[in-house]
Amino acid sequence: MSHKIACAIKRIIYHAKTGLIVMVMLASALMLGACVETEEAKKVVLTTGFAKNEVFRLENKSCTLPEIMVYLTNIQNQYENVYGSRIWDAKVDGVSMESNVKDMALSMMAQIKAINLLAEQQGISLDENEKKLVAKAAGEYYSELNDAEIAAMGIDESVIEQLYSEYALSQKLYHDIIKDINPEISDDEARTITVEHILIKIYNLDEDGNREGYTEYARSQARDKAEEVLKKAKAGEDFEKLAAEYSEDSVITYSFGKGEMDAVFENAAFNLGEGEISDIVQTEYGYHIIKCISTFNKDVTDANKLKIVSERRDEAFSQEYDEFVKTLNKDLNSELWDSVSFIHDDSVSTCDFFEVFDRIWND
Repeated sequence: MSHKIACAIKRIIYHAKTGLIVMVMLASALMLGACVETEEAKKVVLTTGFAKNEVFRLENKSCTLPEIMVYLTNIQNQYENVYGSRIWDAKVDGVSMESNVKDMALSMMAQIKAINLLAEQQGISLDENEKKLVAKAAGEYYSELNDAEIAAMGIDESVIEQLYSEYALSQKLYHDIIKDINPEISDDEARTITVEHILIKIYNLDEDGNREGYTEYARSQARDKAEEVLKKAKAGEDFEKLAAEYSEDSVITYSFGKGEMDAVFENAAFNLGEGEISDIVQTEYGYHIIKCISTFNKDVTDANKLKIVSERRDEAFSQEYDEFVKTLNKDLNSELWDSVSFIHDDSVSTCDFFEVFDRIWND
């Protein structure tokens, strides 16, 4: 559970505002150029035998610089539209947001290429109607681009059509693999509770957004403060007012199901009756005082059932995908990839690459 901007940034690295199916359905990224000494990592081969502008190769499937620039530029502009250009000044664990987003784009592209290889292995391809939708989407997206955007990304319409074709095939394979997975989810498994809480933290953030734990004396003071607040809450003082005055979390109310929060926090919260207040609960973030607002909400629980079904389908796909990825040879042109950077040009603002496809594909 995160309480500061830096931690929120860490989450959004893995949840780009794109609707990309691969970012939801895959539990782990395909890491090119990994250095861990595992059997899989040993299959990663760095070589100088690349074609011009070839960023990486999976078996016989290649990714070019123009292709990756389409993904990278669209994701960059989506982030800037939501968070502003200063987002790139932020760091997560000492790594710049630009580097994090570059890695995300690379993983997304690698996953798409790998899924296409899996589709080929299973004999799945796009039919004629699907190819027409791909061509329509490519024509629409490309027609929206200005000359500066076309030049900056180094593309023509055929590049867009190729990207959309691979993206479409990835979705088709995903739905083919998960089509028969429809688990029954009980109310108890999907139960979502709502709580209010007060946090007295036990850490500071350094300039890079990394947590630094309090000294023993500072932790003792934080504990004393938590005890004081708990006493007021147990005495019947208005919990929301106490949270507004004392809590060091920007969020007071949380609604969540099982497995979504810190385990200690979650266990304490699920053991409360409606209206009950916990004793002090310690997590890595600090001392929490939790008040249960609701132990069951049918509408929210039903929605959570759908979420759990989706997660089970994702797990089924990931299992098959992960086993397949282990068999692939992966070649990364690290020199070229290291030279890639964001396009900082006000005239390059394209950000709807994925939205155009999704709208036409799902029409």
